[in-house]
Amino acid sequence: VQLQASGGGLVQAGGALRLSCAASGLTISTTSMGWFRQASGKEREFVARISWGPSIAVYADSVQGRFTISRDNAKNTVYLQMNNLKSEDTAIYYCAARSGSSFDVWGQGTLVTVSS
Repeated sequence: VQLQASGGGLVQAGGALRLSCAASGLTISTTSMGWFRQASGKEREFVARISWGPSIAVYADSVQGRFTISRDNAKNTVYLQMNNLKSEDTAIYYCAARSGSSFDVWGQGTLVTVSS
């Protein structure tokens, strides 16, 4: 099982980025997927998740209304559209898959840097 995150980069505050997470070895249509982030010197935190089946999305309060998680089952890829980025969104972003009661399959991370 492998999760390959991409799409990070440097963007000015107020700008947008779209992260992608390509999965192999698992089928995202039957797997709950999530995005997490870890800023320098801080613990990893939850950003968003999307359930399998009816695609119910849940967001952290800090990104609600600015970020959108989605998936393309045909491409076996999960996305995180990030709009109106703020400096506090600067972090390494990780995608993850939940095989049981917790997210236990992780990608390598992609760095997002927001300049103010």
